[in-house]
Amino acid sequence: MTDGFAAPVVAVPAAPTLIEALRFWLKLGFISFGGPAGQISIMHQDLVERRRWISEHRFLHALNYCMVLPGPEACQLAIYTGWLLHGLRGGLLAGLLFFMPAFFLLSLLAGIYLAFGDMPSVQGIFYGIKPAVVAVVVFAAWRIGSRSIRNGVLLAIAASAFVGIFFFKIDFPWIVLAAGVLGAIGGKLMPDKFAAGGGHGAAHKQYGPAVIDDDTPPPPHAGFSWRKLGLTITAFVAVWALAMLSLRGEPDLLHMGDFFTKAAFLTIGGAYAVLPYVYQGGVEHYGWLTGPQMMDGLALGETTPGPLIMIVTWVGYVGGVSKAVAASPVAAGLAGAAVATFFTFLPSFLFIVAGGPLVEATRGELKFTAPLTGITAAVVGVILNLAAFFAWHTFWPLATEAAPFAGPFDIVGVVIAIASWIALWKYKADIMKVIGASAVVGLLLSFLR
Repeated sequence: MTDGFAAPVVAVPAAPTLIEALRFWLKLGFISFGGPAGQISIMHQDLVERRRWISEHRFLHALNYCMVLPGPEACQLAIYTGWLLHGLRGGLLAGLLFFMPAFFLLSLLAGIYLAFGDMPSVQGIFYGIKPAVVAVVVFAAWRIGSRSIRNGVLLAIAASAFVGIFFFKIDFPWIVLAAGVLGAIGGKLMPDKFAAGGGHGAAHKQYGPAVIDDDTPPPPHAGFSWRKLGLTITAFVAVWALAMLSLRGEPDLLHMGDFFTKAAFLTIGGAYAVLPYVYQGGVEHYGWLTGPQMMDGLALGETTPGPLIMIVTWVGYVGGVSKAVAASPVAAGLAGAAVATFFTFLPSFLFIVAGGPLVEATRGELKFTAPLTGITAAVVGVILNLAAFFAWHTFWPLATEAAPFAGPFDIVGVVIAIASWIALWKYKADIMKVIGASAVVGLLLSFLR
């Protein structure tokens, strides 16, 4: 009450039409830079604060669910919100529009890269980018570790994961499984060591009534039943099986479908966590691309919109071309990119459409489980292994497994990496700007050589 007058009543905004929602998801697909934190921030600003399509608590409730799922949490949050607003078609279209701009852009860049990557100026650009990628990956490990490793037990799990994958070449899925088992056991024997973190707790800001408000009951399509859950899972399994059957005539694409399905279920802890697995499969096992090509793709993935896991589009495109899965390089690349992207993102839609009704029926604070705490700690060690591998290939470009320190040591690359790390860690510089500046440095150096 102010001066005897009641505060103005803020009206509930009109529910968005499907076309209005699609315009927003398409815009988001083109501006979703900055990784999951930046993408979630954009969605919160638009969906919660400005448009008020969903309340703060409902938004955070959905986000908490997406945070514990394998896969890109920002994309899954878009699917969840689209599904809540407009049912199955709303969720499918929200997810597709979120990552399709990045799919087309990365496919285009991969085609240009394969056609013109041997030009001195292009090589100079990537020369500057690679050390920055080393700094970016180390920064990712530090950022995740500072949030998740809260005691010596979790630090030991992280160190064991690094030793296992770096020295003993243990496959990533086994490390995830072992960390999950340790987390489950530790949660019972030492619950204080594996207690869930704070996560995204309920916020106290209010932006006015929303279309889907705190007390708005779930829409009819979001009602939970075991029958609906069973039918949804069956439908998605059928889609997956039909897609795999359609690839029987091309073994390399069939391998991609199988591999990226597994990768989709291992993306716990963010895209950086699954990159070692993608590297092991794409570079070492199947030979779809080389280590330097993987690094170049990661650098470009950091500078394009969409989830970082879109690196799979790059891997699929380069792999399709290298294995000649179609008559022309462009067709082969697009076929590989489409297969890699489809099988990576299909489970994300399943998690939301199948699990969303259960989440809505049991609305409340969702917490990380003890197994997930163990896995997240292991992820830090796995990411450090990835950083070590990238650093080795960058600073000793002529080295091999037989002669790990052969050839000249690239001191300029080390300087670029250190400068990039300082910019990220001390000055909180944007990743895109760091990579862009490093690319300019590499281009200038190419003219001086």
